[in-house]
Amino acid sequence: MQESDPHFDSTLAIRPVVVPRPEHNISRANISENALKVLYRLRQENFQAHLVGGGVRDLLLGHEPKDFDVATDATPEQVRQVFRNCRLIGRRFRLAHVHFGRDIIEVATFRGSGVDDDTTTDRQVENGMIVRDNSYGTIAEDALRRDFTINALYYDIADFSLVDYAGGLTDLRLGQMRLIGEPEQRYREDPVRMLRAVRFACKLGFTIEPATERPLFDLGHLLGDIPAARLFDELIKLFHSGYGLGVFEKLRHYGLFGHLFPATEDALAREDHDFPITFVSRGLSNTDKRLLEDKPVTPAFLFGVLLWEPVRLRFEALVAEGMGANEAILLASSEVCSRQQPLVAIPKRFSLPMREIWALQPRLEQRDGKRPYRLITHPRFRAAYDFLLLRAESGESDPELAAWWTRFQDASSQERASMTDAARGRRRPRRRRKPSGSANEVVG
Repeated sequence: MQESDPHFDSTLAIRPVVVPRPEHNISRANISENALKVLYRLRQENFQAHLVGGGVRDLLLGHEPKDFDVATDATPEQVRQVFRNCRLIGRRFRLAHVHFGRDIIEVATFRGSGVDDDTTTDRQVENGMIVRDNSYGTIAEDALRRDFTINALYYDIADFSLVDYAGGLTDLRLGQMRLIGEPEQRYREDPVRMLRAVRFACKLGFTIEPATERPLFDLGHLLGDIPAARLFDELIKLFHSGYGLGVFEKLRHYGLFGHLFPATEDALAREDHDFPITFVSRGLSNTDKRLLEDKPVTPAFLFGVLLWEPVRLRFEALVAEGMGANEAILLASSEVCSRQQPLVAIPKRFSLPMREIWALQPRLEQRDGKRPYRLITHPRFRAAYDFLLLRAESGESDPELAAWWTRFQDASSQERASMTDAARGRRRPRRRRKPSGSANEVVG
């Protein structure tokens, strides 16, 4: 279909589907007050103003939107002139952020096709990937430049109508994800769209339309061209949204996970008595449950779960070679993180506590004397203990060890002393080295 081409000339007659206010379920009562302020103010300044993207999609599905984004024909500089509380961000895509305290309304200028000779064209493509795109155009061009049809729906504040240029309303009814344009070309323009396809499919419970799905099996290598810091941000969206386990399973199904975490994928392929796959699945399920219960989660724990299997295998190999447990876990952690960092850049504020959680795992096995008392006061003890529970639940660690630490935390002083004494009794006594000689020994 010509209208589905991302570079389709929108100056040709494109007839959008326009749904008047009485025929759709979007109400201003469900749109944030700050988003309405931005929409109304842009209209007052004689600019077009539309709610667009995920906010429109979620409202139509009866969900509560997480964000409200605005699309307009005003340039970013014009938006900044309208709103004193506005900051311009981004080089790849120039955007306006209108600040209302901690709430931010993102305002994007209608994107153009980038194929004409107009002086407003500012689009750079390298090896099929868009690396810069600040060419501006009409709402019709903007719609056909978006990724998925269900994200290309517009709510016009001028008359409260719903505008659909790409067949998004049909795909919403069918419950399917479909790219606008030729799928392989669109994935090559921005490989992160493959991750977005998985994320939205899991979030919404939608299927991925066959033509959109097919390239996912073959184009995972393109993720290697995405900046590692951007992939970290995308993975947080994927795994910290309450459906991380489903995301993990889909990423592995399409072969995408191995391009993001090759060492983990290799470890999972070995399936050491089913421990790896069980551990990662349980960890992600636990994160999903915490999010559902509105409990805090941290990327340190998430990435600790995703990378633990290669760390564990390397740790066990080093110990088998005769290295001490504490030294071995530090070296294994360093090696795995050094290989992972160029692929997905984990910020130090998360990678350091992640490595502390790992480092405490061998120390949790030391339960005699004063060691448990010192360990329980460690800032990462609680996270390390939760990590140990997951290991025990998956069968990778001794359940008795996890149960011991559970009891120790709630025990009285006397009970703790008894537990550590018992632990000392279970330890094998050190073998004394025989003296090679003594001062009174006669040598001869």
